[in-house]
Amino acid sequence: MEPTPAAWSHADAYLADTLVGRDPALEAALSAQRAAGLPEIEVAPVAGKLLDLLIRMSGARRVLEIGTLGGYSTIWMARAVGAEGRVVTIEAEADNAAVARASIDAAGVGERVDIRIGRGEDVLPTLVGGFDLVFIDADKESNTLYLDWAARLGHPGTVIVLDNIGRDGEIVRDDTTDPKVIGTREGLRMLGDDPRFDATALQTVGAKGWDGVAIALVV
Repeated sequence: MEPTPAAWSHADAYLADTLVGRDPALEAALSAQRAAGLPEIEVAPVAGKLLDLLIRMSGARRVLEIGTLGGYSTIWMARAVGAEGRVVTIEAEADNAAVARASIDAAGVGERVDIRIGRGEDVLPTLVGGFDLVFIDADKESNTLYLDWAARLGHPGTVIVLDNIGRDGEIVRDDTTDPKVIGTREGLRMLGDDPRFDATALQTVGAKGWDGVAIALVV
């Protein structure tokens, strides 16, 4: 098979069918997001399952998400933390938060999720620390701000997941003028240089194109 974006998406669908399966609540959340006209930038099903597994492997019970969108990834994580766990998720757009709230409640995990509406730079200083896992999937220009707060609100052993680090390979360009790529490069540099983090990153191909994820531990 030729290594094309169509082939990547086909393989992603195969992996999702084989390892994730169908889920009515998650599918309903995506349908609600589409109906509301939200951008199709949620995590792929295989990435949702990765978040689920990371939470369960690490035993995380308090999770912070930066970038709620329509609540798809939030549902994955709210399920994974268990009945005693909690997810705090930050969304800048009130309309997006309303869509997410309805889908999260419909999925039966509403009592586990606290949606905070506002820009991350404004909401993060108001939070109480002690998060076990932080998922960052918001504006890439603010990656270093979000990573700094992830370390400050976490503890040694906190897992940090920084999404969308591939940027179609543009991360290798020193001369880029794309603010999203610049923000991604600065975030990756911070993960490599800041002594609070121990990190790696994987580039991926799939339904989201040429992308990737960084995973870090607060040390």
